[in-house]
Amino acid sequence: MSFHLRREEVLNVEQLSAMLEESPARAAQAILLAAGEGVLEAQALLGQILLDGRGIAQDQALALRWFGIAAGRGHLMARNMLGRCHEHGWGCAVDAAVAAQHYRMAAEAGLDWAMYNLANLLATGRGVAADHVQALELYQHAAESGHAKSMNLLGRYLEEGQVCPANPAAAREWYRRSAEGGDFRGQFSYAAVLADEGNVDEAILWLEKALAGGNLNFLRVASQTLASATDPRIQAMANQYSQRYAQSL
Repeated sequence: MSFHLRREEVLNVEQLSAMLEESPARAAQAILLAAGEGVLEAQALLGQILLDGRGIAQDQALALRWFGIAAGRGHLMARNMLGRCHEHGWGCAVDAAVAAQHYRMAAEAGLDWAMYNLANLLATGRGVAADHVQALELYQHAAESGHAKSMNLLGRYLEEGQVCPANPAAAREWYRRSAEGGDFRGQFSYAAVLADEGNVDEAILWLEKALAGGNLNFLRVASQTLASATDPRIQAMANQYSQRYAQSL
């Protein structure tokens, strides 16, 4: 079946994401046409749906090309996604050094996701020399701009006192903000703080939220952590995490 799309629909980029929820195939056609018309946001979005195989056949190499086109025209998230492709080998060889270059360009232009991704490379010494001081600065900038995942990692630095004075109260606040911002790792971190404070009921609520949103690696590691908890109610959550992990394999 083919669709006839009006020109105004092709160029109405604000509706494309909503269309993806309702009809991925129709949205993909609209995105293709808009990208061909030179609509910058559509070009970046085309890269994403090609990468995900959403409404269109998955093609990581072609996704990389469209991210490159959009990035070359100044689209910061497309630049960040070029970094992701090179970091993970999506449509190209894995090259963390090239990934870092793309992340840095977007981070210096103010994109919070790029700050977070570059900080991750700096914190682990992948593609760049390990530099926790710079990583912390990037996490803090991203966190202050509202990036929930960076909030959690900023909280970890503050809790552990790594390359900064330990500040448990500030760490708790960043964990709370990360949790409320929807990051499953932040929810887990905040739950740990609440459990240590004796607020087990609220801790379990946040553990349940983290369970619902966590990825495979998180579920595996978190189940092991929970199994060693002293409170039996927290310890019981380990089984739920393990079951969810097994179901997700």
